[in-house]
Amino acid sequence: MNTGKAILGVMAGIAAGAIIGVLLAPEKGSDTRKVLLGKGEDFAKDINKKIDKKFDELMHAITAKFRSAQNDLIKPKKNKAEVS
Repeated sequence: MNTGKAILGVMAGIAAGAIIGVLLAPEKGSDTRKVLLGKGEDFAKDINKKIDKKFDELMHAITAKFRSAQNDLIKPKKNKAEVS
């Protein structure tokens, strides 16, 4: 019987919270969804910009390392040619 009362209490709490939420909501649900959607889109754009920036930084670092390694491989060949 205690479990039944607990479940009934939880259900009553959920119902009361939903009713209070509807009564105290500052805007219509459709307006709130539009605002949330807009914030979600802004968040996604910000994340995409940060990912693009980090990707560009990574590509720049990889390119610099590749060029450095390329130069290190070419320099010994030039030195050997000069010695001969």
